[in-house]
Amino acid sequence: MIKKILPLVLALIGIAAGVGAGIALRPAEKAVAENPCGDEYGAEHAAAEDDAAGDHEEKDTEKDADVEYVEMSNQFVVPLVEGSEVNAMVVLSLSIEVPYGYAADVRKREPKLRDGFLRIMFDHANYGGFAGNFTSDEQLAPLRSMLTKEAKRSLPGVANDVQILAFMRQDL
Repeated sequence: MIKKILPLVLALIGIAAGVGAGIALRPAEKAVAENPCGDEYGAEHAAAEDDAAGDHEEKDTEKDADVEYVEMSNQFVVPLVEGSEVNAMVVLSLSIEVPYGYAADVRKREPKLRDGFLRIMFDHANYGGFAGNFTSDEQLAPLRSMLTKEAKRSLPGVANDVQILAFMRQDL
């Protein structure tokens, strides 16, 4: 009977000791100072920084202020098939340029957008668009154009442009 109980008692003692050690050795919470370097420059320096930042912001064009870029939530993975075998994978990250305040509309239509974008990328891959010098402007221009057309079709009056944020090809 003791042979059966002893392993259970030892396991419980080990668990209790581990929990106790974890609690006892937990690092103390770090205090974060609001201004760790002190107010070395004073209010005059802060005012000068604000003025400089204001000058820089005024140089932005009105067009840039009226748009926002909505990044698609996940990357797009496109297999490159040669014969009957997958010999490479292309991974792309995209964002859509929309008027300011329309990001929620993009999020609502994202499944439809992803479907259309994937169809275009699969067609581009099947026509050899990701072969050879696939990062040249000549190779990417048709893809960009078709992605933008699809975004405008799925989000009429909302989508302005599509940007390729990241582009990678991995041979298998």
